[in-house]
Amino acid sequence: MRNWIMVKVRTDQDGLYGWGEASLNWKTRAVVGALEDLAPMLIGRDPRDIEQIVRVLTKHSYYRLGIIGATAISGIEHALWDIFGKSVGLPVWRLLGGRVRDRVRVYTHLGLGDMRSVYETVDVGPIREKAAAVVEQGYDALKVVIVPYGNHLTVAAERRNVDKLMSALRSTVGPDVDIMVDFHGRPASVAAALQYVEVLAPYDPLFCEEPVQPGDTEALRQVAQRARCPIAAGERLVGLREFLPLLAAKAVHVVQPDLNHTGGLLEGKRIAALADTEQIGVAPHNPNGPIAGAAALHFDVSTPNFLIQEEMSGAVSWYDDVVSTPMRRTGSYWAVPTEPGLGVEVDEREAAKHPFRPEVVHSSAAVLADGSVVDW
Repeated sequence: MRNWIMVKVRTDQDGLYGWGEASLNWKTRAVVGALEDLAPMLIGRDPRDIEQIVRVLTKHSYYRLGIIGATAISGIEHALWDIFGKSVGLPVWRLLGGRVRDRVRVYTHLGLGDMRSVYETVDVGPIREKAAAVVEQGYDALKVVIVPYGNHLTVAAERRNVDKLMSALRSTVGPDVDIMVDFHGRPASVAAALQYVEVLAPYDPLFCEEPVQPGDTEALRQVAQRARCPIAAGERLVGLREFLPLLAAKAVHVVQPDLNHTGGLLEGKRIAALADTEQIGVAPHNPNGPIAGAAALHFDVSTPNFLIQEEMSGAVSWYDDVVSTPMRRTGSYWAVPTEPGLGVEVDEREAAKHPFRPEVVHSSAAVLADGSVVDW
């Protein structure tokens, strides 16, 4: 579904370098180009001056950065934290304020990260089978995408099918496994989103995610105000500036910055701190690669209002061949890492066996029966 963009920042000290990640589905070559454009701004700087370097990359770029530039900066910023931690022999979470919890709760998806399982499991039989497989792996929380591509209103048959799928899912995993439902912004109106929320609420979802498209804070606030279950959003927002209206309006109960896209760990901590003042929890978005997962782990260990972490460790069969990571899972929890830096090492020779390939553009499936193109 996505290529991993692994960012290596070297220093002039022998053997001291850092790894970050800047993966962005369907925008791989654009992000790599952005990294190449930004790289000269780092030359000659102390890599531990992370705040200053991010300001340089942001402010000296002149044009306000969108998702491509912010993703590139996030990958560089991850690598700078890795260097800083290695230089002082401490895990990054120590440098982010220290430990506020003893373990980090995580969840995965149907199919344990397999793309087609995530987005194409819309029949009762496969739902039951794949949900059972997730629970057998020790997880006590999972996410599904079962809301269909939509219009401004839903129809009864679609609502009945969502009800049937959610009923099968809940009866399979039992009452104590948390279920999150990702709407993926598919409903085209507040009314359509609320119709599906009404169907799902009796099954006690942990939260319903991105019920409307990002950018319309008032629409999201209306959904959150009227929904009978918690509402989460934020994965497609860039930086604190775009989160401010969402948080000020209390338009969500759970905010979901993607630390791989929103500007890095420092920006993520700012977003989390403001969310905390508004009594909003944080569940970072992360369907990305292993270095992004490691960065999220350190964020989660050190962030008081953290709730639960998305992870996709089974997305490809060679996941653990390419990179060693600090993530050690017992049941539905990651242990607190102790390795210096992010605790990541990439086998560059093994990584070279998996060169860039054009991603599967799964969004092309977002077409209604009458040929209307809608949001994926």
